[in-house]
Amino acid sequence: MNWLRRRGLAFKISLMVLSGVTLVIAVILTINYNVTRRLMVEKIEENAINLAQATTNRINTLLKSAEQIPAGVALAITELNPNDEELKALLQARLKQNPELFGIATAFAPKSKRGSGNLQTDNQPVFHSCYYIRVDDQIKNNPINYDYRTHDWYQIPKVLGQATWSEPYFGESGRTVMTSFSYPFYRKKAGAKEFGGIVCVDLSLNWLRKVVSSLKIGETGYAFLITKNGTFVTHPKLDLVMNETIFSVAEARNNPQIRELGRRMIAGKKGFTDFTSLTNSRKYWMVYSPLPANGWSLGVLFPQDELMANVNDLTKTILRLGIAGFFLIMLVILFISGKITTPLRALAQNADQIASGDLETIIPTPKNQDEVGRLALSFAKMQQSLKEYIKNLTETTAAKERIESELKIASEIQMGILPKIFPPPFPSCTEFDLYATMKPAREVGGDLYDFFMIDDQHLCFTVGDVSGKGVPAALFMAITQTLIRTQVKAQSNISCSATLEQVNNDLARDNPSMMFVTLFIGIFNIITGELEYCNGGHNPPYRLAPNQPETIQALSTTDGIALGVMEDFSFSTKHITLTPGEALFVFTDGVTEAMNNLDELFTESRLEESLAQFSKEPVSKIADQIIKEIDDFSTGIPQTDDITMLAIRYNGKTEKG
Repeated sequence: MNWLRRRGLAFKISLMVLSGVTLVIAVILTINYNVTRRLMVEKIEENAINLAQATTNRINTLLKSAEQIPAGVALAITELNPNDEELKALLQARLKQNPELFGIATAFAPKSKRGSGNLQTDNQPVFHSCYYIRVDDQIKNNPINYDYRTHDWYQIPKVLGQATWSEPYFGESGRTVMTSFSYPFYRKKAGAKEFGGIVCVDLSLNWLRKVVSSLKIGETGYAFLITKNGTFVTHPKLDLVMNETIFSVAEARNNPQIRELGRRMIAGKKGFTDFTSLTNSRKYWMVYSPLPANGWSLGVLFPQDELMANVNDLTKTILRLGIAGFFLIMLVILFISGKITTPLRALAQNADQIASGDLETIIPTPKNQDEVGRLALSFAKMQQSLKEYIKNLTETTAAKERIESELKIASEIQMGILPKIFPPPFPSCTEFDLYATMKPAREVGGDLYDFFMIDDQHLCFTVGDVSGKGVPAALFMAITQTLIRTQVKAQSNISCSATLEQVNNDLARDNPSMMFVTLFIGIFNIITGELEYCNGGHNPPYRLAPNQPETIQALSTTDGIALGVMEDFSFSTKHITLTPGEALFVFTDGVTEAMNNLDELFTESRLEESLAQFSKEPVSKIADQIIKEIDDFSTGIPQTDDITMLAIRYNGKTEKG
């Protein structure tokens, strides 16, 4: 019997009772589930790919059909050179013959007006166009009363020299989402090919939404469509349509899987993958397929829980039978093991004493070398290790408290760097009012704001957002703020673009962590109200007119990139002039991307409504009210990003006593 004493307790019980029954049940259950699931997934993948391909073929056929229309009109213009009446008749006929079209237009390359003898009118472009649209099943003429040369539908195919589909946009009614296909045509002049103009057709996407929304798989399956830039054209969550891209959703949710999926979709790839819904946390299988005509991509989601319900039910049934058999066998094990587990009971009593805090209890020396004996030895070692652990834990706790204290000090230092003398920060400068605030998401944040007087007439102010959070972002923020102040004060001819170019080079150089900061900088003449500004990839600020609170205008961009991304980037500046009473509101994306418990963002539209409501208030109250609006909107949801705002109101030149 000595060999049996040396055997483990599990071996003794298995030899007498189980005899491999549990292993057989587990193997049967595992094989059944895996094989059934694999076959089901293969069938779902095959059907999903076929469904997506059929849908994309259906959509692509209609798009290809629409492409033939402007090509035919362009050929007729080139070969037949119709007069205006013949061209109008041709356009109306094509629009009547193709009910899927919303409109059709021909825009000729403008010619210069010459020979009048008037220097002001000579050499002025003469525009020639014709545009017909479908309104309530009627064909109506809709004159083009603007310089169409700068519009994408005319300019892009002219520059590229090829027909192009436009990104979706809202039509004149503001409710219909449309896309346009523009086809350039050319004429021969002196043996050379000369650009003649553009033939363009407008296509309403309502039919496309119906096609995509008709793809219902189970109770919760759905489909969506994105453009070649990732913009949602259709989606069950309507606030995503024409407002978000698949990449902005990935950024907001910090989800690299969605980001990589978006890259593959806009690259024209096909695939079948696991996916978590954008509207809820349910798991789906997703098949995605491109539209060759315009580079868009279709995604169809198949709910895993619904499609695998039968497999799961079968697995649960087998599992219940296995559990019933297991409990039957367990009764036998309990009867037999009662005599074997007596040493374990004694060891359990020792363990209870140790758990109650008596680390000096004596654990009996084991008589056998089986698992119980080794367990007793392990408990003795654990007892000693526990004593050492408690000692180390005490030291670790003290170290943790020191770290927390240092983080608190770091937060106080960071907030001390930011100017916060309000109101007013410059009592002697009554020409303007200024207020700024920052609400970090962690102990230390990555947002920044700064303002200082360059001389008696010029105020420099900045608002920025550093990538990442915590101490690294705070250090990057402090470096950025210091570099900006240094560059502004070092320049003889102060320039926003020159400042950002030098700071960008300093940050991009030796930047192994690849951190970056979006930044808006402005130099404000407090006497004249003139503002020179440069935007480095930051959210456009808003211009507030208290006398017209409904007019909330975002400043036009200067097409700058975030600082620290690449060296030797050329920034540009723009100028505006504020009238007395007007204000400027600068903010970071923590304002518009604050989220509520429905996973909805605060958005620019909500911010604009709030600014319109409070535009007449003092600048300090504007910022405080926006903070309150965000807190009310995201009640119960932890803040995930720093929130920073800076507001300036121009009072105009005043007499100083």
